Amino acid sequence: MARIVVFDLDGTLIDSDAALVAPFVALGVDPDDITFGHPIEEFCAELGISVDEYVTLYDTDAAKPFPGVVDLLERLDRWSVCSNKHPRSGRVELDRLAWEPEYALFSDAFGGAPKRLGPVLELLEVDGADVVFVGDSPHDELCALEAGAHFAWAGWNPRTAAGEPSGVVLRQPLDLLDLLD
Repeated sequence: MARIVVFDLDGTLIDSDAALVAPFVALGVDPDDITFGHPIEEFCAELGISVDEYVTLYDTDAAKPFPGVVDLLERLDRWSVCSNKHPRSGRVELDRLAWEPEYALFSDAFGGAPKRLGPVLELLEVDGADVVFVGDSPHDELCALEAGAHFAWAGWNPRTAAGEPSGVVLRQPLDLLDLLD
């Protein structure tokens, strides 16, 4: 199917929902108004809060890898990250976890607009057909579709699994190995 994996970060590799929500709540946002998968710059603007304040309040130690993710990453030859997360917190989390993706693109790589898989493919010097993008949101699925890449849902995320997505749903991280050449 594919030989290289590109992952979304939040909700895919790390269980970060609570960590993502906490700064919004601290800044006075109703928890019922918080959704996932947006570029942080766009969502903060929509909510009328400062990105800098949000990032300052974000606890980069709070999010932990989903069970099985560390084992999966150790088995992959080539993998990268494509995320809507702010680069300051995203890079700190990757460093804390001692994860070394081939490339890690965050919201700054997309000018604060929604992420796109194309720039990652260009850096990897591959076509979409060579890649499986693993994510937890409809936007992630759209990114894969637009780039001609394969897509798999991070079904190990309970929020994703509860949404009963269609297509390829991975129940545990190591299931991804079955999709790789």
